[in-house]
Amino acid sequence: MEPGRAFAGLASPARAGRVHGLLLAAALQVAASGAEARVAALNEARRLVNAGKPDAAVETLRTLPAGDPQAALLRGVAHYHANHPVQAIEALAPAVPKLPEGSLERREAVQVLGLASYLAGRIADAIPYLEQTRLWAEGNPELSYVLGMAYVQTRQADKARATWARSFGVPPASAAAHLLAAQMMVRAELDELADAELKQALALDPRLPRASFLLGQTALFRGRLDEAVALFKRELDVNPGDAMSFYRLGDAYTRQLKWDDALAALQKSVWINPYFSGPYILLGKTYMKKGDAVAAEGMLRQAIGYDPNNKAAHYMLGQLLQQAGRTEEAKRELDTAERLQAPTDR
Repeated sequence: MEPGRAFAGLASPARAGRVHGLLLAAALQVAASGAEARVAALNEARRLVNAGKPDAAVETLRTLPAGDPQAALLRGVAHYHANHPVQAIEALAPAVPKLPEGSLERREAVQVLGLASYLAGRIADAIPYLEQTRLWAEGNPELSYVLGMAYVQTRQADKARATWARSFGVPPASAAAHLLAAQMMVRAELDELADAELKQALALDPRLPRASFLLGQTALFRGRLDEAVALFKRELDVNPGDAMSFYRLGDAYTRQLKWDDALAALQKSVWINPYFSGPYILLGKTYMKKGDAVAAEGMLRQAIGYDPNNKAAHYMLGQLLQQAGRTEEAKRELDTAERLQAPTDR
């Protein structure tokens, strides 16, 4: 075979170079097109999250690989806003180390990972992320609330108090800080921790408003009625215009069946704050026990006027009307009560 014919089917170097250049250009064009599609998907996902459409954002990101840290960040943020905390954690946890240290993206991932962990009930896991976030978001009230609650739910009362004290601008060791911590602990239904904080607050400032009231409220809910009465009276010594203290004092007296004492306390409560339904309900109960059906009905209807969805008020009014032989009215009130949920007592 002739040498020329052996290589006849091969391209010349010049032609091969042109082909290689065309292939490279095509590859670069495909890569650029893919990069543009990625950026477009990321931008669209962010827009959808900001527009309150996190589920749509998740769908938009399905075209991007799971290992893409930017996509994982947005996927986690979208799941968090869609109230899917576990999926948010699954997306964000592996993405955080891949994001540049100190970048806005990493900070966002850490913050959302902490909040999602808290919402998922993984309180201990949430704390390190929330503590990192505090370094650059000290003034964020949502962060302070969640971090404080995370501390208190893991029984780190001192750290919880210090966190809330910074948020409210009071010294961490002050009576005010102990009182604030106690109020947050009551909200979390951690009464034993709250009682300890309140006692420390009163040791620092025996005339601190609200502290004796909160202790009295815990005593009332636990059935320690004499202690509750004494604490509500102590609160009224330092805070004589507090309608809630009169209300709870009246509540304690009704549980002790001291109807005259209850009547006096409850009347003072509505004089100070006439727009809260609670005292009217107890006044209705007190007047029923004292045999004054007309006054009882008036109090219960007043309570319903301020709080139409109060189960107890409708139920007691139904009982009163039933006793008076007003059957149809009674049935209407009792049916309404049955449809309603009972309010919490906190």
